[in-house]
Amino acid sequence: MLGEKKQLIVKRDLYTDPTFPASDTSIFFDYCTPLAQFRGEISWLRPKDICSTPRLFSNNLQDVQVKQGILGDCWFLCACVALQKSKYLLNKVIPPGQPSWTDESYQGCFTCRVWQFGHWVEVTIDDRLPCLGGKLCFSQCQTEDLFWLPLLEKAYAKVHGSYEQLWAGQVADALVDLTGGIAERWTLKGPGRNVEKEKTGMVLERAVFRRLMNLKERCVISCSVLNSRQVSGKEICLLRIRNPWGRRCWRGPWCEGGQGWSQLDPVVASELLSQIQEGEFWVDEEEFFREFDEITVGFPVNEEGQLQSLYTEKVLYHSQNLFGSWVRGQSAGGCRNNSSFPTNPKFWLRVCEKSEVCIALLQKHRKYSADWAGRIKNVTHLAEENLSLTEGIQGKNYQAVGLHVWKVEKKRFNLPKTLSAPPVVGTVCHSYDREVHVCCDLSPGFYLVVPSTFLKDAVGNFLLRVFSTGRISLSELKPPPTDAALSEELPEGEWETVQLHGCWKNGQSAGGSRNFPSFHINPCFPLSIPAAPGKSSVKVTLRQHCQDSKCRPIGFHIFQVPNSSWKPHISSFLHLEPLVSCVPHCYSQEVSQLCRLPAGSYVVIPSTYLPNTEGSFTVIIATKIDRKRIHSRETLGQVLQEVSDAFSISVVLEVLQRHHQGIYIN
Repeated sequence: MLGEKKQLIVKRDLYTDPTFPASDTSIFFDYCTPLAQFRGEISWLRPKDICSTPRLFSNNLQDVQVKQGILGDCWFLCACVALQKSKYLLNKVIPPGQPSWTDESYQGCFTCRVWQFGHWVEVTIDDRLPCLGGKLCFSQCQTEDLFWLPLLEKAYAKVHGSYEQLWAGQVADALVDLTGGIAERWTLKGPGRNVEKEKTGMVLERAVFRRLMNLKERCVISCSVLNSRQVSGKEICLLRIRNPWGRRCWRGPWCEGGQGWSQLDPVVASELLSQIQEGEFWVDEEEFFREFDEITVGFPVNEEGQLQSLYTEKVLYHSQNLFGSWVRGQSAGGCRNNSSFPTNPKFWLRVCEKSEVCIALLQKHRKYSADWAGRIKNVTHLAEENLSLTEGIQGKNYQAVGLHVWKVEKKRFNLPKTLSAPPVVGTVCHSYDREVHVCCDLSPGFYLVVPSTFLKDAVGNFLLRVFSTGRISLSELKPPPTDAALSEELPEGEWETVQLHGCWKNGQSAGGSRNFPSFHINPCFPLSIPAAPGKSSVKVTLRQHCQDSKCRPIGFHIFQVPNSSWKPHISSFLHLEPLVSCVPHCYSQEVSQLCRLPAGSYVVIPSTYLPNTEGSFTVIIATKIDRKRIHSRETLGQVLQEVSDAFSISVVLEVLQRHHQGIYIN
């Protein structure tokens, strides 16, 4: 009919994620967990198929409780509570302005951000969620029409490669991934506790525990404390704990019907019991320290995105970070038990003013668990590190790592001497944690930071992060250019090495060998051997800078001189006999001689065989340092000992590799 308007109805296809499909490949990894019994039974539904009016958030996010399903990822769910405590973090992880299910622009996709190895990365998924019997079978909110949690869980599973790979983990790791910050873990200590359990890490003292409870509104703590109650003149500290499984399984004096409530006024007892929701229970402080193993606390993050100290609550305004690697045969020196420890990557930390400083070493996962090409859009720039999100995820492939810091007076210092002394701060043991860190107060000056693996030649990549209340700068201490003479193994012991550069110039400093009267014009390098019992071991190497096909015959002589003020001249060299000679002159890029010299002054004279033969060279002098040094004896998982003439330190730490099930306090 002319003029009739026809309504065009377009059915829009909702987004389906091809890189994380609604199939068993996204659920399972190797069918090694109890989740495997549900193989073939899990279906995928969108929120509009699960309930009639799905919402992303509640109007009051603070009141929303998380609830665990059949997936063992309570460690991740505990960390999700951090988003309920900070609007900044919530907007960082779940960007605002995403279409809801009632919007015409809704396309069936959801986007969140996860912090991975120094960068916030963006993860996009479709909203199809795993279900059993038409209901969510993994995480969900206590209010069943809210879906921010199961959608975030799916995005995190995509980062890992599958839901099954979320089974068991560290609360601390999830906190870092959702905040970009740092998490601290303590071992709890109580009367009659097994001493062996107290070797697993820092032991939390009661006074520190009480102070940490003051931070419960600003960060995630494994439990949070309410007000203390006076009972017959005695103060009782009660903690309300929530089990992410959503079940009340605790059987203690403060469970419902427990004998503890008889100590309180009935009105007070009734008030406290009315506050707990499904899955929550009460314990007192003594019971908490007696029954629980660990407490994990995330550093608070303020609304400007800056960390706050757990110890002083000061804002760590300044931060620096650098990437590094342990390379086999070059910079994978192992722990301080090894003579190769000085070859580990080294970093300069300059502290400009007295500061509270936290230094964190985050290692990158060593094994790809999936092909993630094109799956994730990077919010920042990942190309420089060629990042894969599946690296840094699973805790099964991490090295045992440690971190040590030494104070140095200036940038020019004796490296072997510095590293043989006790560090000003360091991890008490190398551990298999994804991230280790140290917190301390540092005075102004230069510090040498050395991250290491326990085993020598253990390769890996890492991120070094520094947070501070005062101004700081962080830079890598670059090793000298690779030199064959330096890479050659020296005899066992502590050696100090210097490099001296020179050249032979026609008519000026190319005097030739001792067969020629012009020998005295050759370059002359002083060498001083300090007083010591017996003779000192010295290795001198002469290396000419040329291609193999253009090598000149080279050699050198070492002369002892009367005193340090002695100046060489023609008549002196005509009559002196060298104490050490590296001859005959050889057609080689380098020649070397190992010798033992008594205390005194010497000169090293490098030469070509014929006069007027031009070229440049390097003289490398390695002197063995004979002194009583501090010995480190660290046994992985048990003991770290520092022993010197002045003191003896023994720190015992047992490293346990185990899966952690988490809880948090509400």
